[in-house]
Amino acid sequence: MAAVAISGSPSRQSKSRRLLAHAADGLARHGVPGAVIDLCDLPADGLLGRVRAPDVDAALQAVAAARFIVVATPVYRASFSGLLKVFFDLFPQDALAGKVAIAIATGAGPAHGLVVDHGLRPLLASVGALVVATGIYGTDGQFGPDGPEPALLARVDRAVAEALEVTGHVAL
Repeated sequence: MAAVAISGSPSRQSKSRRLLAHAADGLARHGVPGAVIDLCDLPADGLLGRVRAPDVDAALQAVAAARFIVVATPVYRASFSGLLKVFFDLFPQDALAGKVAIAIATGAGPAHGLVVDHGLRPLLASVGALVVATGIYGTDGQFGPDGPEPALLARVDRAVAEALEVTGHVAL
């Protein structure tokens, strides 16, 4: 598996999940296969490290084996979700060294746009991932009945292109 997209949303129907899927589809269009991990589907005791859970172990192994990591979260209390926090707490420092990451967050309004730079980048850097320059933050106003507005999707596409360029991946 070359890419893993990790949704930190407690819902499979969230705005952040939609942007995550777009990024994963973009990587797939360039010949980078992958999978999506919805942290909301994993057992809480396993995510909290209280017990060994085969589903959590499989998710950790998938991330460790991937070259590209896409992380998306809704903003809660001015930060990324607790699901994302407990999942990344399971990795030792520098466990994702050499991996390229794309950071995506969504929130009600523009006030929490810095969560990408002040929350997700440090989180991903703490486990050694290289985060591409273009971070994505989408607000409720950028989503209509047909989904995210084109400018927001273009930003996701730009981050995907940067990730491919950083690794020297040739688009198919």
